[in-house]
Amino acid sequence: MRTAPDSGAGRPAPGGVVSRTASGRGPRTSPVGGPPSAVPTASASPAAASPALADCPPRTPPPQPRPTDLFADRLVAVLSGQRPVHCMLRHTAGRAYDELAWLAERGPLRTRGTRPVVRDIGYYVPRAGAVEAFARIGAGDQVRAMAFRLEQGADLRWRCTAVELGGARMPRPDED
Repeated sequence: MRTAPDSGAGRPAPGGVVSRTASGRGPRTSPVGGPPSAVPTASASPAAASPALADCPPRTPPPQPRPTDLFADRLVAVLSGQRPVHCMLRHTAGRAYDELAWLAERGPLRTRGTRPVVRDIGYYVPRAGAVEAFARIGAGDQVRAMAFRLEQGADLRWRCTAVELGGARMPRPDED
């Protein structure tokens, strides 16, 4: 079982568990596929010729946030009352929207004073196109746990298909 994402893919293989704090992402200090650059010559550019800038690594675009990070932030915003539930309508599938609306009615993450934030995220990939994630939500000294499942549709967009927060769960109708 792999416990860290491939450096090229950014996701673990199915069955791998990864935590956002142990993602292994770091700034790139050399161009892709090559050794670190030599000290630039004066003909390159005036800024590159400056001795203070000669030791700076080349700029790389910021890493794109993972779907788990985006969804955790969106779910916390809804469950804490910062955003309306309907903002998640196009980002959910199946019963997830009903579960989210039911949870949001009860305001499980609403606090006085300190605004809830995502402290840490981990995820498990049971198969390609599906991610089961868990997040630690902190508000002051309190910490809560949240779990959610994301599935990638045919249009390659990630949608939340289940969400749970410690405590009561939405009653399921008898489907027998």
